[in-house]
Amino acid sequence: MPHSITKEEVLRYHEGGKIGVEITKPCDSARDLSMAYTPGVAEPCLQIEADPALAYRYTNRANLVAVITNGTAVLGLGDIGPLASKPVMEGKSVLFKKFAGVDAFDIEIDERDPDAFIAVCKALEPTFGGINLEDIKAPECFEIEERLKKITKIPVMHDDQHGTAIITTAALINALELTRKDVTKMKIVVVGAGAAGIACAKMYRQLGARQIVMLDSKGVIHAGRGDLNPYKAQFALETDERTLEDAMRGADMLLGLSRAGLVTKEMVASMAPDPIIFALANPVPEILPEEVAEVRGDVMMGTGRSDYPNQVNNVLGFPFIFRGALDVRATAITEGMKMAAARALADLAKEPVPQYVKDAYGGIDLTFGRDYLIPKPFDKRVLLWESAAVARAAYEDGVAQVESFDYCRYRARLAAEMGLVLADPCE
Repeated sequence: MPHSITKEEVLRYHEGGKIGVEITKPCDSARDLSMAYTPGVAEPCLQIEADPALAYRYTNRANLVAVITNGTAVLGLGDIGPLASKPVMEGKSVLFKKFAGVDAFDIEIDERDPDAFIAVCKALEPTFGGINLEDIKAPECFEIEERLKKITKIPVMHDDQHGTAIITTAALINALELTRKDVTKMKIVVVGAGAAGIACAKMYRQLGARQIVMLDSKGVIHAGRGDLNPYKAQFALETDERTLEDAMRGADMLLGLSRAGLVTKEMVASMAPDPIIFALANPVPEILPEEVAEVRGDVMMGTGRSDYPNQVNNVLGFPFIFRGALDVRATAITEGMKMAAARALADLAKEPVPQYVKDAYGGIDLTFGRDYLIPKPFDKRVLLWESAAVARAAYEDGVAQVESFDYCRYRARLAAEMGLVLADPCE
């Protein structure tokens, strides 16, 4: 917890919860009451019965996401159960609304069995336009997401997996440009073989990565191990490397999704020239940036913390991905949509940063380079760039339920909603 925030302040902030329900239509007279409920409400019900697609027009489904968990892998708190996870899920709902205008309900399910959990989520499908799975432990999270994607007709995304993957992929794209490294020749070390680690490694493979050394709590995931689940087994290598120290020698990149202090300065010193380090353990990373700086000056580094450059924050992903998906009534979130989100973030980081964003971060220099690889969450343009890219990818991938999609018009609409004026909505 930042030193400027006390335990008492945090608890006061959370009193009464962080979200509520707002009425979007007038209900101040007998006429309004007749429109909102009986007898008027029967007409949209009959319309939807005749054409289910009209639920997107006559209800809030087009702007409503479920944030669903069973509390088995909450932040850095672990398996604390569904009830104790509720403040986190409420917080996620706050971020959906704050950053992308998406309404979200938190749903904490007291169920560990994947079959039963999936059945509950499937049963909720008529209510929501999308499902954001959250803080579900591996490997169950993989099965739950995969099966829900097959049996539902709304976008489903486990943010712990894909949010981290999308943001780090955006940072990696720009790091590759600055270091002039060839991703197909890089040695990438991933410490942590949970939901996020596996999703990140898969996305790096989409970029062209061929040599990914993954480690779990027992060391390097290699072909000789007989204790690997199917999700880890796809990253098993024929290698003599067994420890993190072994894997770090000559590595071009380290992705840390493990625990504080796991990486030593000696390991960093053994990496290849111009290495990339994303140390994302929170609140204390695998190695601190100042410790890295004591060893070498050619490292490009990011963490999960806001007090260091290149913060990898999932809020750069999920609100805007669902915004784009909802606006074209997508039936799924495809690999193309996720990569479009990553590339949009990478591109936006190269644009001049507005003064209001700099002011929000204490006036620090935010110019594309080693200390600024990805945009900041309070940059309003993220909505324009990322949501529009995701919506277009959904349409191109054939999962959008709109008859046509005009990219320029959609960006202009988003800009107008935020009070922004675009010289050219197509750019």
